[in-house]
Amino acid sequence: MSFPKYSIVIPAYNESARIPGTLRSVVDCIRASGWPAEIIVVDDGSKDATAEVVRAIAADAPEIRLVQNPGNRGKGYSVRNGLLQALGEIVMFTDADLSAPIEEAERLFAAIAAGADIAIGSRWLERTRQTIRQPLYRQFFGRCFNGVTRAVMGLPFADTQCGFKAFTRTAAQTVFQLQTIDRWGFDPEILFIALKRGYRIEEVPVSWAHDERSRMSYLKDGLRMLEDIAIVRWNALLGRYGRDVQPVRRPGSVK
Repeated sequence: MSFPKYSIVIPAYNESARIPGTLRSVVDCIRASGWPAEIIVVDDGSKDATAEVVRAIAADAPEIRLVQNPGNRGKGYSVRNGLLQALGEIVMFTDADLSAPIEEAERLFAAIAAGADIAIGSRWLERTRQTIRQPLYRQFFGRCFNGVTRAVMGLPFADTQCGFKAFTRTAAQTVFQLQTIDRWGFDPEILFIALKRGYRIEEVPVSWAHDERSRMSYLKDGLRMLEDIAIVRWNALLGRYGRDVQPVRRPGSVK
């Protein structure tokens, strides 16, 4: 059985309006680029027609498959669920709004080809690549949260929250089996785990455009993410990130 080289995971909650354009863009990109890739849409218990829309598009695009969560579980859960079911040798996730154009994935893949285990998109390494910037208040809260994250968790990255990250299969299988945060605060946790496990992480500047339809509340979700940081530090003290994990076998693969 042959497997795709790349897996692109897209978490989606109530995205019936945006997901058709997103999937068209991703399918067009992988076909034009010649990437042997699969596209996994993870429906996070949507209350709208997201799942039905994805199935209809997948009928004419065999690269797409739908994974459904058991109810609304959060972005972190959705990303983990998709990446642990991915078949590719390089797996990545991107937001459903494609704030970072999918063509920028080539920059992440190049970093991994050059030796990185994990490549993370960054909005802040080259600010001139931001084509549509966030409102000032969102920039302020985002930078404050990133500063706190860097200080408390020892993460040396300019941008921990960009929803555009790629992993070797080995790194993904290890990191996401150890992940415990199911909602917005999962990004710092997976980076913390990756560093603790000795993986090489490369931060890559990517083009990025703010989408005003973003559902994240920097006040409410920001406070929750601060709680998540405390959980991560507690998990680390208890040694939960050092346990052994077994890779998930792909269908038809040999032990």
